Amino acid sequence: MNATAKSLQQTETDKLKKDIRRLRRLLREAETEIARLEPLVDLDPLVPLFNRRAFTRELDRVVSYCKRYGTTAVLVYFDLDGFKSVNDRFGHAAGDVVLKHVAHIVAQSIRKSDIAGRLGGDEFGVLLVRTDAARASVAVERINGAIAETPVEIAGHEIAVTASTGLALVDGSDDAASIIRHADEAMYAARQRAGVTR
Repeated sequence: MNATAKSLQQTETDKLKKDIRRLRRLLREAETEIARLEPLVDLDPLVPLFNRRAFTRELDRVVSYCKRYGTTAVLVYFDLDGFKSVNDRFGHAAGDVVLKHVAHIVAQSIRKSDIAGRLGGDEFGVLLVRTDAARASVAVERINGAIAETPVEIAGHEIAVTASTGLALVDGSDDAASIIRHADEAMYAARQRAGVTR
């Protein structure tokens, strides 16, 4: 091989090495960005709780766990009472303040092993893991009490917040969508019994 050919080969090798280093750097940057963004995919954009998709995924996992190990959990479905009137009277920014307030109370009121999410609008779900209906009822009373006892101040007005709740047992016999539907139906029935309007 003559000197010119050797020089061309070395130049080509150097160029390939440089390209490999650049691609490795870009890959590291992409991996760092993915690691930063990945947790955000599961969070609700307004409140620091799981979004519906992530909550349903976690509920599916708990359903499988309950089925496999013969244990139970309880899904609590919360829907804020009179939330539409808060939005109508004070605006959507005020409604967002109420949602953040309730999300904070919910997050502070559950165990680390429990799972909370915003299921949409003014609806929240709490999955009480390794719990039966009796213990779940006590937890619901505690959470509802905390919500009712801490009004939200908006534009100089104290806004009382309450929630209607429905419970559904998770024992591994239903899928996540059915369990959410049962809890929603139980919440709606409780709301009707109490004479609460949306």
